[in-house]
Amino acid sequence: MRSLTLGTSLTLSPSSSTPTPSSKSPLSLLIKQPPPFFPPSPRVSNESSIPRFGACRATQVVDLFPTVSPEIVVREARLEDCWEVAETHCSSFFPEYSFPLDFVLRVDRLVGMLSGFSIPPGCRRTCLVAVIGGSVGDTFLFGAEDFKIGGFDGKFSLNKGYVTGILTIDTVADFLPRKGPLRQRRTGIAYISNVAVRERFRRKGIAKRLIAKAEAQAKSWGCRAVALHCDLNNPGATKLYKDQGFRCINVPEGANWPQPKTAPNVKFNFMMKLLNTPSTTA
Repeated sequence: MRSLTLGTSLTLSPSSSTPTPSSKSPLSLLIKQPPPFFPPSPRVSNESSIPRFGACRATQVVDLFPTVSPEIVVREARLEDCWEVAETHCSSFFPEYSFPLDFVLRVDRLVGMLSGFSIPPGCRRTCLVAVIGGSVGDTFLFGAEDFKIGGFDGKFSLNKGYVTGILTIDTVADFLPRKGPLRQRRTGIAYISNVAVRERFRRKGIAKRLIAKAEAQAKSWGCRAVALHCDLNNPGATKLYKDQGFRCINVPEGANWPQPKTAPNVKFNFMMKLLNTPSTTA
């Protein structure tokens, strides 16, 4: 099809059936050319660059809009969080591991969390998670109210969110000094362990919120104090705990206080914080 320039006329000649352009003939038939048509460009989907398995919509929002910080919710961990809890733990405490050892370690942590969370009678243990993309009021929960596996809530949610940080709190007192000649377990002191935040979400106050939630949990259990061990070679963590009110406890010389089972050359600060529990009146 032949196109004409906008503003030209078309003269029909009896000797030819082909129209010829002319701009001066009075018998011309002026035909204005319609605006050029540009077909819409095909939509390009970015789904191919996003992994279909393990993809999290919340993390995509953070990637696309880094200035927008979705709400962080701290709650009790559920069974559906198990893999992400194991992944957060291993990537934080064992970042030097690579495939396939990192995968084996994650599976080992997962099995340990599900089967090794046995606690003595009368003790409590729970795992807290900081999630992004969840909501405070999870209205769609499935599962029995009191059903638990280890330290995990047995309920499932349709709005799970993405785990960015973890913390374990218990009253088992495995790493607290024993009491009396019979070496009885200490009561009234909650112990915090496994505090970890994914690297990309650090320095956003997530650890502080986890600790605050753990303290509230300890108060609900009737504890008067919380305790933890902090690596001496981690001054950032030591400062974090001191800023939250924890104080270093001097271990008596020659005392054999229990410590976390890690590398033999790792030394710890034993730290405690008294809780302002409401006084009871008779």
